[in-house]
Amino acid sequence: MKKSIFVMLVTLIMVVGMIGGCSKSDDYTDSKRDDAGTTDVSDNTDAPAGESSVEEQPQADMAYDTTEADTAYESTDDVYNEPISIEGETYQEIVENTFTTTGAESVSTFSIDVDTAAYANIRNMINYGVTPSADAVRIEEMINYFDYEYITPSTEDVFSINTAIAECPWNEDNQLLMIGMQGYDLPIYALPDNNIVFLLDVSGSMSDANKLPLLIDAFEILAEQFDEDDRVSIVVYAGASGVVLNGVRGNHHDVIIEALNDLRAGGSTAGSEGIQLAYQLAEENFIRNGNNRVILATDGDFNVGITNQSDLEDYIADKRDSDIFLSVLGFGRGNYNDEIAETLADKGNGNYSYIDTISEAEKVFSEEFAGTMYAIAKDVKLQIEFNDSVVYAYKLVGYENRVMANEDFNDDTKDAGELGLGHTVTALYEVILKETVRLQSTELFCTIDIRYKEPDEDESKLLRYAVTSDDYYSRITDNTNLLWAASVANFGMILRNETYIDYTAVGDLIETLETYFGMTADPYRQEFIQLLKQYKGLI
Repeated sequence: MKKSIFVMLVTLIMVVGMIGGCSKSDDYTDSKRDDAGTTDVSDNTDAPAGESSVEEQPQADMAYDTTEADTAYESTDDVYNEPISIEGETYQEIVENTFTTTGAESVSTFSIDVDTAAYANIRNMINYGVTPSADAVRIEEMINYFDYEYITPSTEDVFSINTAIAECPWNEDNQLLMIGMQGYDLPIYALPDNNIVFLLDVSGSMSDANKLPLLIDAFEILAEQFDEDDRVSIVVYAGASGVVLNGVRGNHHDVIIEALNDLRAGGSTAGSEGIQLAYQLAEENFIRNGNNRVILATDGDFNVGITNQSDLEDYIADKRDSDIFLSVLGFGRGNYNDEIAETLADKGNGNYSYIDTISEAEKVFSEEFAGTMYAIAKDVKLQIEFNDSVVYAYKLVGYENRVMANEDFNDDTKDAGELGLGHTVTALYEVILKETVRLQSTELFCTIDIRYKEPDEDESKLLRYAVTSDDYYSRITDNTNLLWAASVANFGMILRNETYIDYTAVGDLIETLETYFGMTADPYRQEFIQLLKQYKGLI
């Protein structure tokens, strides 16, 4: 969306330059490379009053000390296709949710999650013939990887609520409740200005083709989305940390891309030092009422600096209170630390994505640019109260590490998830009804309370929604949103070998999806069906 406009503008600038006798390489003749390797555009007169476009700071040699291999920097997915191993990777343990009887507790509370890293990660494993470990499978991130056709919010609402109930496909004796949220969208001209700091891991562990070379290609896509009102900085870290660019105007795409292409991997990993420097630049270039964000790209191999993870999490949580958010992009295999990458993004009020191909980078940074970059609601919590005269027991599908104590729902100091511009978020509950209950005649199934804060506010707002018999579907195939979400969740449960499902053959899932979605124009849904076939062949 925004990218296409930028591409046209850049093309027009190039044409004008050619007419004037200037080649593309002459567009930035004032850019030069000093002895330390810092990009110098300090004579740029477009910088805001009282500050230079780029602050000259010596760069650590470690960022550029490896032998250049041109073939490692080609912009095709094939170049990243190397044999993979997940031995040595770190994932947070997932303890499967269990059924809770309404007689014991009729209320369930959790934080939303719009991260998508888990799906891209397990897709990468399966495509390379590796069976994902159970703790790598976060079912909510699989479900939320896909778009859903939810009702567009009215102009005065931040998001819409969409609900449906139907027979559970993996256990026909139970019902499945879907709760879907659709965030509002904005036209391009109304998007806030960006103050973005790229915090890039250039340590020795990032030298593989599916790490730093892919990272560079991915951030080139992101760089093309910015315009002259945006500010872009680049901080690198390895044995030491350093500033590559400071507050460059976003429309200086060539300057940003040149700086990215000069990066080389080498040294140990001082991740915490880099984080501190990145936040410092974000504070120096802070845009009031803008999108102030640090984007950390790493394989998660933090081993030098603030060694206490709790201290690092507290530092990032403190910075989010100053309206500077942290998003995390994961790269590579082998020593990948998914646990710390996910945790830092959660603490920083940001998104967490895993980039395994240039196609995934296009999805995150181009197709979903607005949702990735702009939060429209923060600390979003849901509390569902089931009607205990109708529901005997319930189980939240996924969201294991997002479950909250019921008393935390009204506590505005408790952190929760963020919803991006135009984003959807979906949750499922498997429900056991009381005997003799007929949903068609049930007046009230449950109530849904939602608390959220505006991005620059500290006090939450409360919404309430009632789920009734009007939300019931006699067949799950009558609601394509529920059918798709249930199918993705079912596959996740198979990967995790979960306890509370009757055996479901992957072949049955493939047959269902091909019947109802075989002609879909959505490339990501098509890809998912192919992924199931790949997994069926693997097992």
